[in-house]
Amino acid sequence: MQGSANLNLMIRAARKAGRSLVKDFREVENLQVSMKGAGDFVSRADIAAEKIIRDELMGGRPNYGWVGEESAEAEGTDPTRRWIVDPLDGTTNFLHGLPHWAVSIALEHKGEIVAGVVFDPAKDEMFVAEKGAGAWMNEGRLRVSARHRMIEAIFATGLPFGGRADLPETLRDLGRLLPACAGVRRWGAAALDLAYVAAGRLDGFWERGLHPWDMAAGIVIVREAGGLVEPLDEGGDMFDDKTILCANERIFDQFSGTLRTVA
Repeated sequence: MQGSANLNLMIRAARKAGRSLVKDFREVENLQVSMKGAGDFVSRADIAAEKIIRDELMGGRPNYGWVGEESAEAEGTDPTRRWIVDPLDGTTNFLHGLPHWAVSIALEHKGEIVAGVVFDPAKDEMFVAEKGAGAWMNEGRLRVSARHRMIEAIFATGLPFGGRADLPETLRDLGRLLPACAGVRRWGAAALDLAYVAAGRLDGFWERGLHPWDMAAGIVIVREAGGLVEPLDEGGDMFDDKTILCANERIFDQFSGTLRTVA
């Protein structure tokens, strides 16, 4: 696709960070790892990748704001625009040598995500979208799946780890959804789950306990691929609620109705 200057800047930053991460991934056993919380690791590679992305993006657009997983939030001189970045979504996969992780970069303008990049360096898959310009993976246009029967659909989610308080809710979700569908997957990288919904590889995705950098880029990619994206609680706010629910338009009402049913 012929992207804007901002999107091209985002793609360059993602590729540069991806090259750095791939080098460290090859030596994953030698990485210095510190605990950031129960089941939530941060590595030297993670921090280095965020610095690469921040240097690239802020070097090109020094007046934009910044929200990143591994660094302090900064307000730009242009208060209407900010970068939202996860330099390594799927850190636990990365540290275990599992080749399923991604770089996620989004641009927010006046509270709306207008561009997103999710780059999977291990598979060399670059998912990108801009508002009004469609969604793409490498050179191909993305469209969500056309499945409309729940029993034929597969979905993805994240499972609580390390004693998180939302385990009962997630088990309730699974209890309702599993009998009605063809399966549920847990890949461990929300940005790629969203990209896979956009690509039609998954029919839907939901998760609790997410941060803006986990889902921002994926939101615009799914929408530009023809999917619907909402918070789990109807009428809520995804970033404030830390929840997301998305699917193709044909199956969205069935999917959301299954998860939103009041016990």
